[in-house]
Amino acid sequence: MAKYIAQIIVLGAQVVGRAFARALKQEIAASQEAAKRAGGGPEGARRAAANASTGLTLEEAMQILNIEKVDPEKISKNYEHLFAVNDKSKGGSFYLQSKIVRAKERLDAELKQTSPNSEQGPSKDTS
Repeated sequence: MAKYIAQIIVLGAQVVGRAFARALKQEIAASQEAAKRAGGGPEGARRAAANASTGLTLEEAMQILNIEKVDPEKISKNYEHLFAVNDKSKGGSFYLQSKIVRAKERLDAELKQTSPNSEQGPSKDTS
């Protein structure tokens, strides 16, 4: 009887060990894929910080505000429309309004990060 109990315990430990190893491999692969999508290096670190501060990725924010590219005018127009449509007094949802606000904050953070780079541009020739 004790022999069977010992075998059951050993088999159970092996199954749990394999499942843990498989889950760990999947998590490492997912982490590496996320790092690749973020761009790696300083750009990836900046995006990760922006994602953490707002709780949304850039792609999610763009989907929420229904935009194809980060365009300040389109962001503002879609934000105002969606925020007004989801006003609680009109039967909308406070939850949806908060998601819309967070999406705009995430896109504004992206614009703020990219605008200093685009303003530097080529230097003017003084000759």
